[in-house]
Amino acid sequence: MNYIDTSKRSEQEEIMDDFDLQGIALEQTLTDLETINNWLGGNKITLTGIKQLLNNVPSNAVFRIADVGCGSGAVLREIAKWGRSKNIDFELIGVDANPHAIEIAQRRSAYYPEIQFTDLNIFSEDYKQETYDIVLCTLTLHHFKNEEILKLLAVFKNQASIGVIINDLHRSKISYRLFQVFCKLFINNEIARKDGLISILRGFKRIDLKNLANHFPEQQHSIQWKWAFRYRWILKN
Repeated sequence: MNYIDTSKRSEQEEIMDDFDLQGIALEQTLTDLETINNWLGGNKITLTGIKQLLNNVPSNAVFRIADVGCGSGAVLREIAKWGRSKNIDFELIGVDANPHAIEIAQRRSAYYPEIQFTDLNIFSEDYKQETYDIVLCTLTLHHFKNEEILKLLAVFKNQASIGVIINDLHRSKISYRLFQVFCKLFINNEIARKDGLISILRGFKRIDLKNLANHFPEQQHSIQWKWAFRYRWILKN
């Protein structure tokens, strides 16, 4: 069994980092990622964070929420379903730098007119001009190095009038080994298996998130560990 070093964040690239990834390979990988998140409750972590941020906010408004690195748009569809059940009006925007992922997200969200998608690089000036009530970053932050993360967080907090919700992976040997077992039992897609393991090694420990949070002392921070091996970090304005 190979040795796993989780002492610091890995800088190994993932296959999904290639914005030209497309076709059957991308479609199947996004499907498998949706399955994993559904089974392990990942999207609920983000949705619960939204409920917290909107708890004391008047419900007669239209809330504009962006999901950066939206992939297939699964998180936004969950939010849309919840909004409909509670008669809350949402304007939901999925942002992803891979135009092929955006095409898949649009197709899968055809029955959700409250969701729109745009293929936009979140480091671009065009993206920085956008404003939202809440910015979501679900399983996306770990794709970047710490210095890039600080730049992104500065943009997010300025964009979001209510707050920012980070939902990302806990870097640990236990989660790595458990994911290996999970994949052997349930996931045959090689990209999802390889990228999933690399993602864990690019994930975070609590101290990593606290160190990043220290760069934004004016924000209210809530960092909580959630099953299955996730951290939810809420930056509230």
